[in-house]
Amino acid sequence: MPDLTTLALFAAATLALLLVPGPAVLYIVTRSVAQGRSAGLISVLGIHLGSVVHVAAAALGISALLAASATAFALVKYLGAAYLVWLGIRKLMSRTDGAETAEAPVVTRTRMFWEGFVVNVLNPKTAIFFLAFLPQFTDPSRGPIAPQIMLLGLIWIALGMTSDGAFALLSSAMAGRLRRSARARRRLDVTSGMVYLGLGAVAAFTGESAAAKA
Repeated sequence: MPDLTTLALFAAATLALLLVPGPAVLYIVTRSVAQGRSAGLISVLGIHLGSVVHVAAAALGISALLAASATAFALVKYLGAAYLVWLGIRKLMSRTDGAETAEAPVVTRTRMFWEGFVVNVLNPKTAIFFLAFLPQFTDPSRGPIAPQIMLLGLIWIALGMTSDGAFALLSSAMAGRLRRSARARRRLDVTSGMVYLGLGAVAAFTGESAAAKA
């Protein structure tokens, strides 16, 4: 297993990366603003179940196959992009009741959880990230690589849940007043829809050069 110095360096590097908002953070913030703290926290759980899949894939070498195959990379990339675009279109087409005190449309916890999972697990950038990042902190002389990657991945997930949970709590606290206004909720839907469409576009073009070289 990696020594304590390596684990400390890994934790510091991970925290630095997690503080830069990406698609997962934007998804969590959007959910927190639209439906409150519990929605954001449930989304965090779904997102990081997706992280478990990526860590396991990296440990088993599946991510290496994904990086090496232009066809596999393109398939996952466009599936993820299409899903994000679909979320954006659904948000833009949603209708909000004109009453100022009307409740926001409710999305079930199960749906929020699995949407978070899909947003993360279909992001090829995340798969490539784990493939590129985790092995840098492994040492073949200290034992098999797969268990080391799993350990590093679990540390990453724990830190990620902490930082993403903080994003969820902060964004939900700031959005309380906005959620009481039907007009503000509609603006949030439009903003969220544009964010999802933007993420879909980013996902579609992410790593295009890497895929071309594969």
